[in-house]
Amino acid sequence: MKGTLMAAAFAVVAGAASGSDKMTLILDWFINPDHGPIVVADELGYFEKFGLEVEIIAPADPSDPPKLVAAGKADLAVSYQPQLHLQVHEGLPLIRVGTLIATPLNCLLVLDDGPVQSIADLKGRKLGYSVAGVEEVLVEAILAQHGLTVDDVELINVNWALSPSLMSGQVDAVIGAYRNFELNQMKIEEVPGRCFYIEEEGVPSHDELIYVANTDSLDADLITRFLAATELATQFIVNHPKESWQVFSSTAKELQDQLNEMAWFDTIPRFALRPAALDHGRYSRFETFLNEAGLVQGTIEVERLAIDVTAK
Repeated sequence: MKGTLMAAAFAVVAGAASGSDKMTLILDWFINPDHGPIVVADELGYFEKFGLEVEIIAPADPSDPPKLVAAGKADLAVSYQPQLHLQVHEGLPLIRVGTLIATPLNCLLVLDDGPVQSIADLKGRKLGYSVAGVEEVLVEAILAQHGLTVDDVELINVNWALSPSLMSGQVDAVIGAYRNFELNQMKIEEVPGRCFYIEEEGVPSHDELIYVANTDSLDADLITRFLAATELATQFIVNHPKESWQVFSSTAKELQDQLNEMAWFDTIPRFALRPAALDHGRYSRFETFLNEAGLVQGTIEVERLAIDVTAK
């Protein structure tokens, strides 16, 4: 996804009902179909229904949202489960309070008719990535399933030019591509790609996009109402995919193109139907995975990583 759409940062103010409780949500990136439940909740008045006035802000720098929440500058941020583990280990006062996208979107992407027809074919070839640390660990885990190590490939930082670097032949595969965006972008460009799904290749399944709050100052009541509104929006999206696409895409001209429309329908099955619900084992397993990979030292109990704010 990253780098494939127009990166125009803009803000949307929801539910201007007098007397509503105000809260600020910072997205992980510019608005795109991954944020469908948030935008639809705004447009259909669900935030207002739950007494909320939500300011939705797209960041200028995608690394900023969790830091701003940790600094008390926002109530919630959309972030990523793998990054949450690292940030809590670094001492940031962050905790997962809800889930937006409940499956990995990340995949290892290759050309459909290219030289890499199996993971084993990566030996001696170039593999592009964007984010050091987590993505390198993912590559190591994937390669290990096929008797390879990172020494068997040439890792190249392609910044955010994932599909362009693959289509141009700069690399033979990329990690970090989103299956709901890069695959569709390549299809539009008539250069078909193929994904190796990381959760089928040795990486524990995990939440892709989550809502994080400040551990020390989170407002459970406010967050509970926010999650209730986005749950209603998700139900509407699942029940009315075409109508919800019209609602979503009508909010900005930048969204009204073939790529976003294709991504919308590919993303619907991945939205969390119960955004507040917590899979305790999922966070425990990923914490163990990072520890065994040497990316963190020791493991942190799940209660410090993720909670269900609605649990009594």
